[in-house]
Amino acid sequence: MLVNLKTPIEKLFQIGPAYVQRLHKVGIKTAEDLLFYFPFRYDDFSSVKKISDAEVGEIVSIAGKIIDIRNIRTRKKRMNLTEALIEDDSGMIKAIWFNQPFLTRNLRINANVSLSGKVVYAQEGLQLSNPAYELIGEKQIIHTGRFVPVYHETEGLSSKWLRAYLKPLLKLANDVEEYLPYDIIKRQKFFGISEAIRQIHFPGDKNKAETARRRFAFDELFLIQIYMIMQKRKWQKNNAAKIKFDQKLEIEIKKFVESLPFKLTNAQKISSWSIIKDLEKSQPMNRLLEGDVGSGKTLVAFISALTVVKSGYQVALMSPTEILARQHFFEAVERFGKITIALLTGSESKIYEDNKIKKINKNKLLEKIKNGEINFLIGTHSLIQEKVVFKNLALSIVDEQHRFGIDQRAKINSNVLDIKDGLKTVPHLLSMTATPIPRTLALTIYGDLDLSILDEMPKGRQKIITKLVAPANRELAYQFIHDQIKKGRQVFVICPLIDESDILGVKSATEEYEKLRDKIYPNLNIGLLHGKMKPKEKEEIMQKFSDQKINILVSTSVIEVGIDIQNATVMVIEGADRFGLAQLHQFRGRVGRGEHQSFCFLFTDSTSVKTNKRLKALIKSSNGFELAEQDLKIRGPGELVGVRQSGLPDLAMASLTDFELIKNARHEAEEIIKEVGAYRDTPLLKKYPKLAEKLKIFTKKIHFE
Repeated sequence: MLVNLKTPIEKLFQIGPAYVQRLHKVGIKTAEDLLFYFPFRYDDFSSVKKISDAEVGEIVSIAGKIIDIRNIRTRKKRMNLTEALIEDDSGMIKAIWFNQPFLTRNLRINANVSLSGKVVYAQEGLQLSNPAYELIGEKQIIHTGRFVPVYHETEGLSSKWLRAYLKPLLKLANDVEEYLPYDIIKRQKFFGISEAIRQIHFPGDKNKAETARRRFAFDELFLIQIYMIMQKRKWQKNNAAKIKFDQKLEIEIKKFVESLPFKLTNAQKISSWSIIKDLEKSQPMNRLLEGDVGSGKTLVAFISALTVVKSGYQVALMSPTEILARQHFFEAVERFGKITIALLTGSESKIYEDNKIKKINKNKLLEKIKNGEINFLIGTHSLIQEKVVFKNLALSIVDEQHRFGIDQRAKINSNVLDIKDGLKTVPHLLSMTATPIPRTLALTIYGDLDLSILDEMPKGRQKIITKLVAPANRELAYQFIHDQIKKGRQVFVICPLIDESDILGVKSATEEYEKLRDKIYPNLNIGLLHGKMKPKEKEEIMQKFSDQKINILVSTSVIEVGIDIQNATVMVIEGADRFGLAQLHQFRGRVGRGEHQSFCFLFTDSTSVKTNKRLKALIKSSNGFELAEQDLKIRGPGELVGVRQSGLPDLAMASLTDFELIKNARHEAEEIIKEVGAYRDTPLLKKYPKLAEKLKIFTKKIHFE
């Protein structure tokens, strides 16, 4: 049978039903999918040596003849050892494998073999420990003696199996059509697509592997940037209400700012002004307000909301949870004067009017929203129901925007009755996130948004005292916590995942809850919160904690960003070494919100010098952006919450520390959009049809569309 790129996996030679199922599990359905299943790292077995030249600690490759091979059962550990004696013209070396007795069938005496592995010292002399192996014969060596690709594996689908099947398929690389414009390939000094596929799977050397990897990482970043720029252009084609910041409006905002019990930071002033200038345009705003924990994002959002409401339009604020929505509602009621504010969630509907908060029938509230009687609507996903129709919504605010999908963010803009110049308007969009992400990364992940960063804290906010607690000092920490509770304070305890089966960290949180309840603090009220609870249960627990009916709340990492419990003064983080710095900083931000001095205790059993050095960075710094930068250097972009949830493909994700590559991809994307215009269904298709086709497949694959 003739094989081509579209040949289904099940039609390829000698791939049975079990392997088809395993390949489908990792998204491989055709020969082309297999070609584009790239390795995530390489084993460097390229140091080929004579046996006599091998040295302890080296990873080497040797070729020789098997003189002897046998299985041995050890008495102490009841383990199967396979020992082989290999000879070349310079000497002999022993190879040892653990629990692989089948090797005596695969590797027979007098067979010529290539081995790659680490040289270790044993009583009998030097030996190779658990080396990779393959017989030397007619087939080309692919598992040893070279730069060897290692793939993400699933049960029953090993890198060795993948290499064996990919090698003969590489001839199909010539059939893959180039989609990058030739000028870009030349400028960036990349391999063409066919050569890049060959070199990423079976590179000639380390440099060729890296050149191929950069080519495909660039491709992903480039396609993401094109998509983001197009989305931005499309969004700007819409019609939005122009909110003219006249003298009357300026007086209103000034009066509001002066009524606050504190002064705005410069960052808050700059961000608020950027938003006000955006609101003056007929092009809809699409801005991301990124700020550290406690930097005052909500206040900037409220200034924006007041600007719009005082101009006669409606505002909607969507939060990911009922707890946060309720918190925003009560804060808005406290901050604003005579405007009508409503709360709409899955479980309740309330209205604030005539200086009173009261319950309201949902249908009646929906009618008031449609008639324009609600100035400021705050809620959860409930705001994007088809039933929720606005008369003249001019601003949508999305809190913790990475918690919502693109479709959900778009829906809040769809049900608006307002018509301007014969065109239906869309609201201006302000997204907020408390996840500090370095600017270069934000441009990649949120490339369709304008960016405002709150990078300074309000004056007078107390610094949270952060301590690394060794196992020997646990009892002292427990006593300190008890003293804080005696003073009327409350405590958070965060628990990590303890193993892969512990989905959401439920197991560790439950164990810690039982330990604190039964052994450490039997006379206190302890609460438990985890992601497997029903939303209503979580709401009830958080409400009890808020009402000070719970002294200590034990939680998994689901504890909400933005939760404001002013009486909580201690944050305990168990297994702190298992979290990224940015995430630890987010947890720490749950305390220190009231007038009392607050504390963060990092509990760890790790003795690693590297771990302690990393955790000490949290003690020294209270700046989330600095810590995010350190996380990026130490642990990579996957540890940053917003990045982890962005849906970026592997190569793009792995390349987020390569600022030069990101910058080049952004620049090339901007140039190509300038050249062909904003819409891929017309000019891009005509000028670069292969690129347009690739973009369409790519954006669907990573769930942009």
